Amino acid sequence: MYDTYGSTSVRDIIRRTFGGRVSAALVAIAALFLAVNSFTVIGAGERGVVFSKFGGVQSGVRGEGLQLKIPFIQSIIPIDVKIHKSETDASASSKDLQTVDSRIALNYHIDPSNAWRIYQEVGMSYEQRLIDPLVQESVKATSAQFTAEELITRRAEVSIQIKEMLTARLIPRHVIVDEFNIVDFNFSPVFNEAIEDKQRAEQEALKAQRDLERIKIEAEQKITAAQAEAESQRLQRETITDSLLQLRAIEKWDGRLPQVAGAGVPFIDLKSLESQ
Repeated sequence: MYDTYGSTSVRDIIRRTFGGRVSAALVAIAALFLAVNSFTVIGAGERGVVFSKFGGVQSGVRGEGLQLKIPFIQSIIPIDVKIHKSETDASASSKDLQTVDSRIALNYHIDPSNAWRIYQEVGMSYEQRLIDPLVQESVKATSAQFTAEELITRRAEVSIQIKEMLTARLIPRHVIVDEFNIVDFNFSPVFNEAIEDKQRAEQEALKAQRDLERIKIEAEQKITAAQAEAESQRLQRETITDSLLQLRAIEKWDGRLPQVAGAGVPFIDLKSLESQ
């Protein structure tokens, strides 16, 4: 369109000038948007699971770092494969039908190469939907093999059996057990009181046994001392003779003669003899 002077309309000039710039800007924005949605970053200790709108979860995983994807068609879901800690409350019955409440601490991690299977089979709520139920099942199955008292006295053995059973059940589900601990065992108040009474009785029996052993030792010591004293006296009686008595009398004499003598012996003044 031209005006009365044969020149291009001002409106057409503005349209052509700014319209071209807007189109270029829209193309640039669209390209940037496509570029941003064509990449994703997988963090340290994670694996990427590829989900396609047309094919669902794809086999295999993406490693750490920058990963390429088809924008608007594919999405990459990060799965944490680092070690996690889970604490689960489990209630079970012992072999002697005592109720046992326990708290279980489990360290585990997802098998990195099979993280896509976890997402496909269980989803992101694998701890609540998979791990916790299997922990409770393993605790119940193992507790039923021991009496309540054995669960206390053989706690290490019980822990090993639960861990082995839980490991065997989780490995096919692509979860690896790193560490397992029984944090606590809780029994009914009646059973706890019975255990305390038994321990008290055992301690009293042990004390009585020790006292009896002490009394026996003291009696043996007295008998031994009496026997030694009797033997000493016997030996003394055997060794005492007339000659020994005379010798001991001589050892006690002070060297002075008797002053008088009698009993049929003529009277002699011993002092006068001493003066001569």
